[in-house]
Amino acid sequence: MSDILARLGDQIDSRRQSNATESYTASLFARGEDAILQKVGEEAVEFILAAKGDDSADLVAEAADVWFHMLVLMSAKGLGPADILNELQRREGVSGHAEKAARVSD
Repeated sequence: MSDILARLGDQIDSRRQSNATESYTASLFARGEDAILQKVGEEAVEFILAAKGDDSADLVAEAADVWFHMLVLMSAKGLGPADILNELQRREGVSGHAEKAARVSD
């Protein structure tokens, strides 16, 4: 599964310098970080609304939109899927309560 995320991250990175009129991803980068943040927020709201419904295909599609736009934002910050996967791996097997307490005390 991480292979598709790595490929998508690479594709997003490569589209940064593409023509914004030809690439949706390039157009997001061209509009700047605030526009990307707004898009992540919009997609998150659409995901939440889909979760309130009964259409699992819609929920999956909206989750994919959130992930994609989140990866665009991460790329804009110089980060990628590996950074997220490494953090999830670090948290694996750690109690959610313990992990949250460790973040609060940092």
